[in-house]
Order: sequence, then C-alpha cells, then structure tokens
Amino acid sequence: MTVQANDPAQRPVDLGAFNIPNLLTYGRIAAAPLVGATYYIPGNWGPWIAFTIFVIASVTDYFDGYLARAWKQQSALGRMLDPIADKLLVSVAILVLAVDGMFDGSSFWAAVIILMREVFVSGLREFLAELRVSVPVTRLAKWKTTMQLIAVAALLIAPALQGARQGVIINIGLSFFWATALVTLYTGYDYFRAGLKHIVKERQ
Repeated sequence: MTVQANDPAQRPVDLGAFNIPNLLTYGRIAAAPLVGATYYIPGNWGPWIAFTIFVIASVTDYFDGYLARAWKQQSALGRMLDPIADKLLVSVAILVLAVDGMFDGSSFWAAVIILMREVFVSGLREFLAELRVSVPVTRLAKWKTTMQLIAVAALLIAPALQGARQGVIINIGLSFFWATALVTLYTGYDYFRAGLKHIVKERQ
C-alpha cells in the first residue's frame, strides 16, 4: 500500500521537536563532529568514512525540507536549525581538508572566502531576524550549496584513491570549490544588499 504524503488521514503524526524532518536535521548536526573525528582514523578508512558520513548527511538536507513541506511539519525550530546544520557540516569538513593539506597555495583563499561568507550571512540573518525580516534563499544560493557539497565530497574521498584517479578527483573537487567561492562572493553581496535596504529603512 502506497502512503500519500498529501493525504491528511495518512500523514505521520507531528511530534513537534521530534518529528522526522527535525530528526534528520539533528542527525546532520551530529554528523559534523563525526566527520572531524575521522581525521584520527589511520589509513584509507578515515577518508572513506568521512565521505560516507558527509554524503548521507548532505542527502538529508534535501529530505528534511521535502518531508517538512509534504507532511506539513514545518516549524520555527526546523527553520532555525537547518542552515546551522548545513554550515556546521561544511565548515568542519573544510577544516578537516585544510589540516589534511588539501588546500595549499591559492586554494587556501577559496576556503577562507567560503568560511567568511558563512559567518557573514549568519550574522546578517541574526540581525534581520531582530527586525522580523526574513531573507529568502535564492536559486543561485541553492546552486552554490550543491557545488559546495560536490566539491567537499570529492576532496574528502580523494586521499583514499590512488594514481591518476586521485589527481582527477582532486582537480574536479578544487574546480568546484573555486566555483563555489566565486558564487559565494556574489550571493554574499546579494544578501548584504538585501539586508542594507532594511537597515536604511530602520534608520529612517
């Protein structure tokens, strides 16, 4: 028997803070330190485990939002924690890659740009929340997130590969990482411009 998510009679019971969408978000938050812990696992096991955890956690980013909308279980807690979970997961993964020596030379600055943008946008959103202003996520920002997840996943698994495959995966990962950094600059400016309008209105 197929359960239709849009059928109110068959919709899962909303358990508030412990509904399925929120549990997926909690899992993504818990995955962040687990990715960090894989740095201490010797051999190729560490990269494989980090890659697996990161990919599974990244997939839940889609499903928690989809299920929350389909089952009418959207909540203020979920809206607050969802972007926090994303930033924690990606930031810890980037730190692991940096310590592992993946970002040498100019690639280091791509990582700096991405991390600075995440902190900047988080601070801007917190300020605008005090003004009861919501800044919607743009389509370009969603593409940025997708490229970022692909880049980080590729770079996490690269150390476990050998020979030419490793070089190809690293090149793909760094290419996506730089593309993410460039898009990050634009979307960060876009958020700032939107926020500045509300700041000016607040002062008038």
